Amino acid sequence: MAEERQRVYEEGGSSTAARRRGLGLSLAVSTGEAPSLRRRSSVAVWPEHFVESVAAQVAVDAALSEGRLAAGPAIVNFFQVCSTWHEISHSEILWQDLTNRVWSHHHRHLPSWHAEFIQLHRTAQNFRMRRSVHSRLLAPTCPARSCCCLSISDTYLAAGFLDGNVCVFILPNGASIANFSCHPSRDRLGRFSQCVSGLAFLSNPNRVVFAYRDGDVHVGLLNDGPLGTSHRAHEGNVVVDGLLLDFTGNNRWWVGLFAGAPGRSWHVWDANTEQLIYVGGSLTDTGALMGWHMLTDFGAPVVGRVRLAGPGMAVGCSSSRIQVMDLENPGFVINELVLQQGELAIDSVDATSEGRIVYVDLNGLAKVCRVPMLDEVCSFDALRRDVQGQHHIEVGRVVACMNWGYVICFSSWAGVWDSHTGEFLYRFRERIGDVVAAVANNRYVAAWSADSGLHLWDFGAM
Repeated sequence: MAEERQRVYEEGGSSTAARRRGLGLSLAVSTGEAPSLRRRSSVAVWPEHFVESVAAQVAVDAALSEGRLAAGPAIVNFFQVCSTWHEISHSEILWQDLTNRVWSHHHRHLPSWHAEFIQLHRTAQNFRMRRSVHSRLLAPTCPARSCCCLSISDTYLAAGFLDGNVCVFILPNGASIANFSCHPSRDRLGRFSQCVSGLAFLSNPNRVVFAYRDGDVHVGLLNDGPLGTSHRAHEGNVVVDGLLLDFTGNNRWWVGLFAGAPGRSWHVWDANTEQLIYVGGSLTDTGALMGWHMLTDFGAPVVGRVRLAGPGMAVGCSSSRIQVMDLENPGFVINELVLQQGELAIDSVDATSEGRIVYVDLNGLAKVCRVPMLDEVCSFDALRRDVQGQHHIEVGRVVACMNWGYVICFSSWAGVWDSHTGEFLYRFRERIGDVVAAVANNRYVAAWSADSGLHLWDFGAM
């Protein structure tokens, strides 16, 4: 365990501020005693649970002030103060608390919470240092098998296709474990009405929920064999609701964004009962006509996008507005950001469950904002790169995705930026062509290219 803690320290760096925060803690509770006396007098009388609480706060403070990668070195320094504190570092309760508070990670996949913390630290460090394993999971075939959307979890990756099929892969090896076919059980309105608009993973039991452009929502079990079976949880009605632009969800809510029927932009379902609990909103009303074109023209501009962003909040966007909706009180718009008409590149919008959103305007300027206030955290040029000290502007469509700490933008190349500072970090080594859809979480990045198929980068395998 000592070797693992030292490795975390070395990977995270030995920042002076982190050392001061860890080693200087006892200075704050003393009144000028010599360090040796301080360790004998104050440390000996500190209860174990109190030391754990202070250690956790040291790590959290380091993460807040210098980034999450600073938490590891800070906690290692803290436990080097004396042997008594070092023994407390074996506490699983402490490491569970640190994993939850520093990494917002609440499910253990490894034998211990200490190992889980170290794995998360290493993965984040790999992300920053461009250490990953790249693989191609699917090659492009016919145009009908073009990918429309992607969804990812810690265990699965799902791809939804133009012909209505959904393919699920298990991670990290990328093996295909289930395929769900569309249900041609009734007349379709428009050539692309069976196109998959969005996907989400559910747990207990493991399921995937996917929605079609005509508004149908299906749920499929992931342990049901390679030819997966699903049931229809909701029957869409294009005439009444318009078409489904985008769909997302979790174990508590499913959220769909529609266009084509005035006053029916937002649809919210209770994920437990699979019942529709809210319909309303005018977010996409101005794009209604363009939305109808998406039924017959796959190349038509995307009219809207929706993402979950933080506890009980969803972010929806059109080309000129971003809205934050309170899912605990469906229909209540917490905040709204109005942009110039057509300014927003909708393909570039993504959000994290930790309350951040990224969007890119048509000039390539990317902005990261906090949810729900939509105040700007940082901005950067997603189309500019530095080559031998010179700035080059590359015009093109931007597809963006993000995780807790990084924004990944695909255009004619793929770049990674720090989502807290806007600092450009690096480019992906692989050039995969024109990207249609991309998704990321804390460990993986996946992207579908019309030129080269489905790609996966694993930053936790090193």
